[in-house]
Amino acid sequence: MTAAASLSEIPTIAEASRLIAKRALSPVELTKSLLDRIKAHDGRLNSFLLVTEERALADARAAEKEIAAGRSRGTLHGIPIAHKDIYSTKGIRTTAHSRLLADHVPKEDAATVRKLAEAGTVMLGKLATHEFAMGGPSFDLPWPPARNPWNTDHVTGGSSSGTGAAIAAGFILGGTGSDTGGSIRHPAAFCGVTGIKPTYGLCSRVGILPLAFSLDHAGPLAWTAEDCAILLQAMAGYDENDPASAKVAIPDFRAGLREDLRGVRIGLLRRFHETDLPVEPEMQKALDDALDVLRRLGAEVSDVSPPSLDLYTACSYLIGLSETFAIHAEDLGKRYDDYSEMFRDRVAIAALFSGPDYVNAQRLRRHLTEEMRRASAEVDVLLTASAPGGAPTFASTDKWAMFKKPGLSPVFNVTGQPVVTVCCGFSGKGLPLGIQIAGQAFGDATALAVGHAYQKATPWRDRRPHVRD
Repeated sequence: MTAAASLSEIPTIAEASRLIAKRALSPVELTKSLLDRIKAHDGRLNSFLLVTEERALADARAAEKEIAAGRSRGTLHGIPIAHKDIYSTKGIRTTAHSRLLADHVPKEDAATVRKLAEAGTVMLGKLATHEFAMGGPSFDLPWPPARNPWNTDHVTGGSSSGTGAAIAAGFILGGTGSDTGGSIRHPAAFCGVTGIKPTYGLCSRVGILPLAFSLDHAGPLAWTAEDCAILLQAMAGYDENDPASAKVAIPDFRAGLREDLRGVRIGLLRRFHETDLPVEPEMQKALDDALDVLRRLGAEVSDVSPPSLDLYTACSYLIGLSETFAIHAEDLGKRYDDYSEMFRDRVAIAALFSGPDYVNAQRLRRHLTEEMRRASAEVDVLLTASAPGGAPTFASTDKWAMFKKPGLSPVFNVTGQPVVTVCCGFSGKGLPLGIQIAGQAFGDATALAVGHAYQKATPWRDRRPHVRD
């Protein structure tokens, strides 16, 4: 058995699974190879907060032994992944990238961590995030922020920052993330990987440190839509301990993937990226080119016009900040300076919100969700940009930026729809650009299928960042 030894040979989850099944790839050697890559290169990227080398090797040896004995658990058996450091891991430090939880060791795994372990994954460690999945990128915390493998002067996007960086760098084959206002989709877009924010309630959030109860989503990131489908298959499912969990049948996400889009109806959210938040010219060209590809694959494209992006963003921020403040109010009162400046200043604003403000925002949310449903009733998926352009630099980071312009991602946390983000090209500076493909509620399989077809028809999955010391 052999292991992928160089960046160009880093396999996808699907590829690695096939090689492991044929005994052409050893889970132990693959794990060792990735651990070596992390040791050699993560000093520049800071994608990991904790590498669990002993646990990883033990997981890999157990997987290899079981597979050799004919007891394969499925596609994820022997596949190395890592978890965003808001996912509780039994007996393993879980910090939320915060000084407040620097010594926090959970007694139980998060529900999705347990499910992925039961599927046979190999856990390489815990990944950087923005503090409590919001405050970042911050330099006043015990650990530095993750950096973008395409250019380390640029941010990864947040808050699943370490997951996006580690996948792009070839340190892991997949990982977990969370999304309250774009925290899976921003790193996917800025790091050139793939991520899905599943339908609200599809994946349990039990054991995941909360940011905003009514907006939080748990989901995977990986190199391809196919890999995200494989990870989502293991993560999805009803959990009676999560009050928002949806008791619905879980489809075979991978079986629904296709390479043509005949009969698929795409609604273009043109006003979002052309009027409400005009994107950069190179992002607009990349989006237009992506639409040409989708049309060639057989999709029908028409414009869809829901309410303005400003309304969705304002609704999301008022609800999200209110719920975040409710979680952290006591600690903010007692340990204000222990939080990062980025987190505490953003969240403290919510102390000015009133109960009626929050109730009215929730009422507006119902209206905006219904308006989106009406506007998109005749299409299968919606399409818009993931961000105005490529990843900005750390030097240009503004803690108040989120309040100055509407965002392209919070809209789908308000509606709870599933959204897949895929790379659609590169900027003139060589930074990835991304598009969002949003499905109808519980139409996760359709959104993944569109993303998969697009990736198979384009060359973007053949291009990886050059990671060096």
